[in-house]
Amino acid sequence: MDEARDRRGNPPAGHGGPHVAAPRRTAGHTGELTPHLRRYWLPPPGEAPFAPPFADLRALQRAAPALAAPDEPVVSTDALTGVQALERTPPGLPRAPGTVERREFESIRHGPWAGILSRNVVTGQLGAPACGPPRPAADGLAHGQAGVAREAGVTRWHFVVDTRDSHRTAALGRYVATESTLELDLGEKGTRGILATRQSRAALLSDPRHRRVFHYTPKQTSWMNQIESCLSILVRTRLKRGSFTSVADLKGTLLAFV
Repeated sequence: MDEARDRRGNPPAGHGGPHVAAPRRTAGHTGELTPHLRRYWLPPPGEAPFAPPFADLRALQRAAPALAAPDEPVVSTDALTGVQALERTPPGLPRAPGTVERREFESIRHGPWAGILSRNVVTGQLGAPACGPPRPAADGLAHGQAGVAREAGVTRWHFVVDTRDSHRTAALGRYVATESTLELDLGEKGTRGILATRQSRAALLSDPRHRRVFHYTPKQTSWMNQIESCLSILVRTRLKRGSFTSVADLKGTLLAFV
């Protein structure tokens, strides 16, 4: 049997012959067909164009230092939702050089948690986060109001946010109208007026003449929102490998990070 294996070029069993690695596929050259890859190309009907909000954000970030001088800060805001306070049972083994991390899949769920962070685009300072049960609409408004209250002398705020519905709520529309002393009939959400649709609410919130201006990132461009880098660091260094005995323990981790 061993002689037959030798004739086929395979090392005999138990003799520790040379390791023959499987051939690797080289990267495809330009113009080469890749039938195993595919990508969507047709944008959904009614999707907002990419160029206008992209140009608006680029101009805003370039002008941020000049805007901050006369008390007109630019703030990057986003939420970290759906986070579970997981307690690992049993706890993972500590990492060591040359070994992979050892962690079991079993865990105890202590409940969901959500947090909202804001970052000053010019100074890089993180604002006090909003922590609590997942209530994105109410927490988003409360977080913005708390940040504004800490800087009473600021005349105009610029908020960089994504296009999730919690950043285009009727409550935010009423708040901006009140802060900007707008005397107009806003209507009702889902029925009439400016508050009827998310598109009309977004138009109200992004009006540059108001004292609270929201700038929306285009879809699939979260990299344009600076707070995303902070959230990524938080997830990778604190949450991904963490073990939390309660929701309060998880909240303490976020506050310590900030």
